[in-house]
Amino acid sequence: MKLVECVPNFSEGRDRRVIDAIGAAMAGVDGVKLLDVDPGAATNRTVYTLVGEAEQVAEAAFRGIRAATELIDMSRHSGEHPRQGACDVCPFIPLSGATMDDCVDLSRRLGKRVGDELGVPVFLYEYAATRPERRSLTAIRAGEYEALEAKLEDPAFAPDFGPARFVPRFGAMVTGAREFLIAYNINLNTRNAKIAKDIALEIRDSGRIARDDEGRKLSAEDGSAVRKPGKFDHCKATGWFIDEYRCAQVTMNLTNFRVTPVHMVFDEVCRLAQERGARVTGSEIVGLVPLDVLRMAGEHYLRRQGAGAGVATDRLIEVAVQSMGLKDVAPFDPARKVIEFQTRDRNSGLMGLTVNGFADELSSDSAAPGGGSVAALCGALSSGLSAMVAQLTFVKKGFEGVREEMDGLAVSAQLLKERFARAVDEDTDAFNQVMAAMRLPKKTDPEKAARSEALQAATLGAVMVPFRVLESCREAAELARAVVSRGNPNSLSDAGVASLCARLAAEGAWYNVLINLPGLEDKGKVAELSGRATELLSGVEAICDAVNAEVRQRLRAGIGS
Repeated sequence: MKLVECVPNFSEGRDRRVIDAIGAAMAGVDGVKLLDVDPGAATNRTVYTLVGEAEQVAEAAFRGIRAATELIDMSRHSGEHPRQGACDVCPFIPLSGATMDDCVDLSRRLGKRVGDELGVPVFLYEYAATRPERRSLTAIRAGEYEALEAKLEDPAFAPDFGPARFVPRFGAMVTGAREFLIAYNINLNTRNAKIAKDIALEIRDSGRIARDDEGRKLSAEDGSAVRKPGKFDHCKATGWFIDEYRCAQVTMNLTNFRVTPVHMVFDEVCRLAQERGARVTGSEIVGLVPLDVLRMAGEHYLRRQGAGAGVATDRLIEVAVQSMGLKDVAPFDPARKVIEFQTRDRNSGLMGLTVNGFADELSSDSAAPGGGSVAALCGALSSGLSAMVAQLTFVKKGFEGVREEMDGLAVSAQLLKERFARAVDEDTDAFNQVMAAMRLPKKTDPEKAARSEALQAATLGAVMVPFRVLESCREAAELARAVVSRGNPNSLSDAGVASLCARLAAEGAWYNVLINLPGLEDKGKVAELSGRATELLSGVEAICDAVNAEVRQRLRAGIGS
């Protein structure tokens, strides 16, 4: 399945009737989830976030754009945010199973359909751009809606799709494919927009025009202005006064959060504000945010405090939200704001049960959950124990020499724990898919063929879930070995149990791979997976055997036996 995100921005943020109608048009497509609707009165703009399979998401976007042609009149629009169309920009972002090329193709097909069927100019940007100068949304949108009529008279500004003429009611649309963009705002304790704009010039990638000591603009030999680069790459920023908050705000789009993390921008804006006699009073993320943004921020602020960063995800999120004041400007509910939590409910399924509830469900007369889910749970327990021992080593006096290693190890163990935890439900889901395929009708030849195809796909899924668990068990075993050999000796037994759980997870996963393999008709695939699974198991067993021997020897030595 190719999972894609689409974030269409519509030029209406005040009329709830219009906002809801556009959302309903998009949400009405099967297989698409409307994750977030974020209107802004001052900007007069609403950002919608859709997630689903590629084709369905494109269909939903088209229906929203079609609704906008009927409901929005750009000739009467005003707002703080730059804009040139009723649906101003409609980017596609690859998520799991999808590539950037998939999203480029999707945006081009949507652009052609909008141009042909709705009769409005459409431009392609970012990775879908047909010309280098059109990669930038800012470049395409220069002059905004007010300049569009004159610009469209220039053949060099001909749209990629649709008519090369001004459509007053709609304007023009930009679509394309891009990395995840984070719309981020930082509020200041001043009404002076000049301070916010000055800070924006310091941090944005395009920087500011360079000046000499007397304030005169510096020019290059060709007469062009010399620019002083800004602090951060992949950062588009400006400053303005926001009436609804009664303060100045630094507003930005961060187009690659791994190169320019949100927390680094926040810290720098705090520093620059203080230099100018102001201070930051909070920040807000508009729309949804990837979990890694908050995870990275939480780790950063914990380390600045001298604490270990290898804590559970909920704690990392809490630290990030508190440190950047993400609840001080607008509500911030991780269950609603984190994109991964929207596509999977952490409080549902097997991992949402209590320990007693899971054990009761396991003991029922249902075939699932079964050994595959238990094997994955053992992997999660192994990783959790390794994370615990690493953290206890991090804070122990006399172990300063391994603090950095243990911090990194705890972070890795927490991520691995979550991977195993997801597999607990994935294994049961895979079994249920096999059962569903077996129940398909098989009276006619076409029905038999469809059932056979579905059963093969489901069976491969039932093989690959425990196979991936088995692959992860090697990492769990290595983590256990590290905390046994270099971890806090007071937690030796805990580290030893981490190794035992890793081995049990591996053997349980191996069992579940082998019991499902005979259902595959591709015997070459069966041989390949069987051989690789046995090889993986042998590697885990070798590590855990050595670790368990060391643990036994050290424990016996401790009691003098």
